[in-house]
Amino acid sequence: MIIITGGAGFIGSAMLWELNSKGEEDIIVVDDLGSTTTEKWRNLSGLHFADVISIELFAELLERNAFDGISAIIHMGANSSTTETDADHLLANNFGYTKKIASFCMKHGVRLIYASSAATYGDGSNGYSDAIEGLAALRPLNMYGYSKHLFDRWAVKHQVLKHAAGLKFFNVYGPNEYHKGDMSSVVYKAFHQIGEKGSLNLFQSHRRDYRDGEQLRDFVYVRDCTRIMAWLLENPSAAGLFNVGSGTPRSFNDLASATFSALNRQPVINYTPMPETLRDKYQYYTSADITKLRQAGFSEPLTSIEEGIKEYVQHYLSADNPYLDCKRIPF
Repeated sequence: MIIITGGAGFIGSAMLWELNSKGEEDIIVVDDLGSTTTEKWRNLSGLHFADVISIELFAELLERNAFDGISAIIHMGANSSTTETDADHLLANNFGYTKKIASFCMKHGVRLIYASSAATYGDGSNGYSDAIEGLAALRPLNMYGYSKHLFDRWAVKHQVLKHAAGLKFFNVYGPNEYHKGDMSSVVYKAFHQIGEKGSLNLFQSHRRDYRDGEQLRDFVYVRDCTRIMAWLLENPSAAGLFNVGSGTPRSFNDLASATFSALNRQPVINYTPMPETLRDKYQYYTSADITKLRQAGFSEPLTSIEEGIKEYVQHYLSADNPYLDCKRIPF
């Protein structure tokens, strides 16, 4: 049996779909579905699993050692808001809760794959290498990134990463992110803004070395994330921290052009001033160094933003049912 925490969330439900596509259905989903207004529950509709339990109950069952026959825990459950200001909440949910899960896995010999974040790299001045030796030099820019960084360092200290895989996700986009609100991807927001206004707003650059819209990000399609996680499940000897990105930074102008193209429209882009509150914390460049992942043996090609956005826009965002569903044509 496999457990997916955050299994009704964005990457978690996509991973559930990935496992279903491989014939795996003996899966426990751990999540809180919230109110019907978020419609997070829809991420589970059309997918197959053995049970769904709340986050609080899961913590109790872990403490009682109530689980038996678990082969892996895929821990995607956390507060993923980069603007969250409740530091104690992030500390409890993203650090303390993950320590409990990791301790259980270490004690019972269960494979652990957990979500870290590219937010741990801060402004990128220390690079984007996922080498454990460079962890001490990283300075996250927000409490979310710091909470993830705290666990990465704890996992190294307690030798968790000799057996587990921690994934530093970069800018992920794709189906089943619809409940995320302000934390949804730029692609999702661009699709709706173009549909409503016929144009797209991007931030102006406030640095002389970057033109407007030429700020660079490593955008990664959720399909690639789940394929990497599936590969890690099949290759438990691959352990440590791994960047999960495309390895190729692309500009917001590129992303905008790909979105307009997927909608068969000509680009109409407006550049607006970046809020002053963001200017000191804004990342002008991110790029996943995926050398370690490649050296570990993951050799599959990754999806370009042109391919990924076209599929996401035309087969999901524009569809009557935009959710991942086992009955539909797979990725």
